[in-house]
This record gives sequence, structure tokens and C-alpha cells, in this order.
Amino acid sequence: MASQTDQPQRLRVLSGLRPTGEIHIGHLAGALRNWIELQKKYECYFFIADWHALTTHYADTSDLQRNIAGNVLDYLAAGIDPEQATLFVQSDVPEHAELHLLLSLITPLGWLERVPSYKEQREQIRDKDLGTYGFLGYPVLQSADILMYRADYVPVGEDQVSHIELTREICRRFNNYYGEVFPEPQPLLTATPRVPGTDGRKMSKSYGNAISLSDPEAAVREKVSNMITDPARQRRSDPGNPDICPVFAYHKLYSPQDTVEMVNVECRRAGIGCVDDKKLMTASLLQALAPIQERRRELESKPSTVREVLEDGARKAKVTAEETMDRVRTAMNLKPGVEQSAAE
Repeated sequence: MASQTDQPQRLRVLSGLRPTGEIHIGHLAGALRNWIELQKKYECYFFIADWHALTTHYADTSDLQRNIAGNVLDYLAAGIDPEQATLFVQSDVPEHAELHLLLSLITPLGWLERVPSYKEQREQIRDKDLGTYGFLGYPVLQSADILMYRADYVPVGEDQVSHIELTREICRRFNNYYGEVFPEPQPLLTATPRVPGTDGRKMSKSYGNAISLSDPEAAVREKVSNMITDPARQRRSDPGNPDICPVFAYHKLYSPQDTVEMVNVECRRAGIGCVDDKKLMTASLLQALAPIQERRRELESKPSTVREVLEDGARKAKVTAEETMDRVRTAMNLKPGVEQSAAE
């Protein structure tokens, strides 16, 4: 019989979210549901990216700790299992900052300026000054997060593959200078449905168009009632196009298949109006959120549980981080060794 040490080591996965606000249903559909499945198969590191939050929210950090605590509650309530995955806060493992610094020293400026989201967010987020070194350099910090755990895979949608390619370029550049320290991470393409916000744009905490996992029923109903639908449908008697309607996108995620099929047919022939359509979808969405919110309330009643999860996760993450940084310092001759002794 094979011993436990004879078992093949599981491949590693790394991912995280920024605590810039509450976790919303876009995160649930696009990330958390996927993480819940990945943790069963891979050695997973999931983290709260609090330093990343400061790249855009540096001017006001008053809500940062509240957001971190709320995000962790949502992770656990949605199904992230600390017995299967390592869950921690980024700043609790300060090695991330050291590796970020060292990688920033070898990363060409032009690589950062061509990152698609750099221009996109500067155009979309007008209420914050994003003309900072930290915002331009956040992809290097992202690379440090990934390479720190020598991750084999990073789960992303197709629109985010370019981010992982930048990490791979930085990885190759480092290995070319200092030897093979890091494996090149691969994008783990996953089904990440686009979840529109209540205004039709991509759902984002920054855009103020999100429905949060922790929203009470009244808030969910109000947000859905104000959602835009097919802009060409001006009157109840006008036929609609579900393919461009944000409400129908939610139906496909949360409603039973027979409801989805009915709405798809009836909307196109004006057999159902937008008000009734929203009521149907709201019922399905609330039913999907109910068990998550119930588990969240249970966790809120045991604050020590959340603290213990994060402390344990940071300890586990730090073991790997310290091992990685020992390799990095050795490769870059940042540790006293033979070469220094010979020079003396």
C-alpha cells in the first residue's frame, strides 16, 4: 500500500479578489462558484487582495477592514472550505511586497502601459486619480502574488488571459537573468459568464451597479426594479430582445430552465412585460441567495471562527512564501554566500 508521501502532489491554483466593497453576484457567478469546484481538485490559495484595493482606493481606507471582514464571510458562506483551500489576507504575508519590489526592478515600463485594463479603468473611473505609480504597477504586484506560490494555474476568463501572459513574460525575464526559480503559470480558462450590472455595464463595485450577496430582500427588489431592460422596448406591447436584456442574463444564471425558456419566448412576442419579468427573476435570485445569507448569519455570530480561518491561512501561506523568497534571494545574490566570501 502506498504511503501518503507517495501520493502525487496536487497542482497549485492562485486567485484573489479586491476588498473594495461587498461581494456581488457577478463575483459569485464568475469566480466563487468556480473556486468551490477547483478546491476539490487542486491545492488552492485564495486571498483577499487588500494591497491591490489601495491601487484605486488609496485616498480613503476607512472601509477597508469592514470590507475585508465582509468579503471573508461571503467567501465562506458561498462554500470556500478552509479545510480544502488556503484562505488569507494579502498583507498578512509581507513577502508579497518584497517580491513585488524585486520584480518591479526588471519589468519594462512599456509592458505595463499596454495592459488593456490600465486604459479602460482610467477611462471608466473618473472620480479617482489613477495617475499613480501604484496603479500603473499593479500588474507587477499581481505577478508577485502568482509567482510567490509557484502557481501552476490561474483561473481566468478569456478576456483576462493577457494579464496572465504579462506574468509569464515577467517570469521568463526573471528566470533568464537569475536561473529557473519560477514555473510559468498557465491560464486556467473557466466558464465566467458576463454578469451585467443593473445599468447594463459590466457589474462592478466601482460602477455602483452591483447586487451584493449580503443585500437584504428589500434592497434586491429595489435594485432589480430599477434595472434597465431592452432599450428598444418602449411600450408593454412592444416585442423585446432577451439577448440584450440584463434581466434575462440573470434568468439564465438563477432561474429554472422552464422559466428561462418561457421568458425567452414570451418576451419576444410581448407576452410578458418587463415588470412581471423582473418579478419572476427576483424570486429566483432571492431563492439562490437565501442559503448563502443564512450561512453568513451563522458565521457572523461566531467572529472568532473567521479570525482563526485567516490566521491559519496566513501561517500556511507564509510557509510557502518564505520558501519562495529564500530561493529568490539566493538566485539574486541577496544572501551572503560563497561569492561574497570569495570577494572578501
